Amino acid sequence: MELATTLPPTTTLREVPAVVARIERLGFDTVHVPETTHDSLAVALLAAEHTSRITVRTSMTLAFPRSPMVTAYAAWDLARFSEGRFQLGLATQVRGNIVGRFSVPWDRPAEHLRDYLASIRAIFAAFATGAPLQHEGSHYRFTRLQPYFNPGPLSTAAPALYTGGVNRRVCEVAGELADGFVTHATNSHPSHLRTVVLPGLRAGAERAGRAGIPRVVVVSKSITGPTQAALAASRAAARQELAFLFSTPAYRTTLDRLGLGEVGERLAGMAASGRWAGLADTLDDETLATLIPHGTYAELPDVLDRAYGGLADGLGLGLPLDPDDDEDFGALLQRLRLIPTSAAAGDPPATGDPTDETTSATRSDAGSETVS
Repeated sequence: MELATTLPPTTTLREVPAVVARIERLGFDTVHVPETTHDSLAVALLAAEHTSRITVRTSMTLAFPRSPMVTAYAAWDLARFSEGRFQLGLATQVRGNIVGRFSVPWDRPAEHLRDYLASIRAIFAAFATGAPLQHEGSHYRFTRLQPYFNPGPLSTAAPALYTGGVNRRVCEVAGELADGFVTHATNSHPSHLRTVVLPGLRAGAERAGRAGIPRVVVVSKSITGPTQAALAASRAAARQELAFLFSTPAYRTTLDRLGLGEVGERLAGMAASGRWAGLADTLDDETLATLIPHGTYAELPDVLDRAYGGLADGLGLGLPLDPDDDEDFGALLQRLRLIPTSAAAGDPPATGDPTDETTSATRSDAGSETVS
């Protein structure tokens, strides 16, 4: 099982070297570089410079505010600089952020992401072979790349392309064109994987004639600690972030599925009125336990095995709050590595609740809030 952790979004640029060195020392395979208050590609460069073993994967670089050519140049440089340890994660974010925060048009996001991935593939091929660049799709047209502007081939493979998201349509796009898929923290529940993510990946792969589906990395925001007291502290630290995420209507699929739609409505109403400070109080311990795996270091391997064994190829886990716990946490990672990975590529489609899956597909067709 691949083990990943997300670089804390509050990490300043000066802190990145020490934090990623700690991540590598703990024994993680991958560091996810988010895009919240920093440029993910710039931070990924620092992460690659100050590590030597782990994979550096953006999770997720926002696609639509950037031209695919701009993103391709940066990814190619990072792959060369890291000697093949860089992977490019791309996502759409939600309409409100793309239009209101970035002032970028929002148009058929699933199709837009599909064309973005196809554009990146075409540009990478031109970089690698020197062949003429020719791509004409639904949103992008690339027909010019003079030798002077071509960075030339890599000594390693082109960066793997990962996507992330919530609804069925964006999962199908990943199944068609991505190398891997990273679940969103609010939609990593096993029921969502079985009824939306895996069926969507399979449908996309079948449509594209692919033999298997992309790798699946689950980022569930698992809550853990070495003792019950530390577990409680971790729960309190996670509550605010999860409440903020679940306040976004596009991220409420799992809440609705688990009969917690009222919680989502309450969180969304508080966010709409600017009552950010009170969000965390809405997610009580019982609700958190329903949504997110919990367990001490001794308990967590069995908890995650029951939840994700055979469903995923990678698991995301947060860093210990107390560096004094690092040695015990490193031992925990070794146990988590033994959890069976996904055999989904060769399995028949998951047999979830057909009504549930249809509802998810209908929601994603009607709504435009695909996510990062």
